[in-house]
Amino acid sequence: MKRALITGVTGQDGAYLSEFLLKRGYEVYGLLRRSASSDVVAERLRWLGIQDDVRLIDGNLTDISSLIRALQEVKPDEVYNLGAQSFVKASWNQPLLTGNVTAMGAGNLLEAVRLVAPGARFYQASSSEMYGKIQEARQSESTPFYPRSPYAVAKLYAHWLTVNYRESFGLHASSGILFNHESPLRGIEFVTRKITDGVARIKLGLADELRMGNLEATRDWGHARDYVQGMWLMLQQDEADDYVLATGRTTSVREFCRMAFAHVGLDWEAYVKTDSTFLRPAEVEVLMGDASKAQRKLGWAATTSLEEMVAEMVEADLARHKARGA
Repeated sequence: MKRALITGVTGQDGAYLSEFLLKRGYEVYGLLRRSASSDVVAERLRWLGIQDDVRLIDGNLTDISSLIRALQEVKPDEVYNLGAQSFVKASWNQPLLTGNVTAMGAGNLLEAVRLVAPGARFYQASSSEMYGKIQEARQSESTPFYPRSPYAVAKLYAHWLTVNYRESFGLHASSGILFNHESPLRGIEFVTRKITDGVARIKLGLADELRMGNLEATRDWGHARDYVQGMWLMLQQDEADDYVLATGRTTSVREFCRMAFAHVGLDWEAYVKTDSTFLRPAEVEVLMGDASKAQRKLGWAATTSLEEMVAEMVEADLARHKARGA
């Protein structure tokens, strides 16, 4: 039975990855950063019905001693680094925290793996935000990076450090450059969940408008459930490498709004209001990924359409609000 250690296990990707690995017979361990809200941090695991199957271990990406102890205890075959300060807009307000957790946290974990578990296979969650001010219309593994936020800069450090540890120390360390991937488990602060939650509240009479920032930004949106399979496939390869995971389709925030409101029979233009307070200091206008390498070498492709994902997210938020009002 293989063992996997996941940082960020209570987040969207960590929850879906845990579910995926458990179905394949893994023992799944999750690194848990203790906080005053520890009673609700496993809500996503509960949503998937796997909260009793994931073994949580105290630790923090900013504390290498806790990472070493976790690795010594688990003795993992695979390590997935999904933990980060991952809200892009917050990274301008907390740039040093973002650097400490997202950049140096990955460095701490790589060093701990090198010292304690050099035979483990390592996955780094890189991000399409690293492309930022895009240098090519479709972004692939060879597209130059131009980060536009402290978050993207931190992710880029972690990405290149993963490459460096692979080349310097022979670690089986791979990075997945994942384009936007969403689901009903997405945090409410992210634009897609903000939209679907707003649609649900408006439909149920709990709100009468949805205030948004840049409606013209376009993203390559897929379903997180598809993308965690790609993470796993990377670590099953004989040689470590870096891969883009994306749908190859780009859609504007405006169009996402239209689709979400249309699902409940509403006209988005009657409810969505633009608000400059939600604009980023430096915007990433468009992202669209080229996942041909992952399709060719991993046999991976996104299988959930944007329309299916939007409908699933809206229905989940409707169910949440109805349950709260019951």
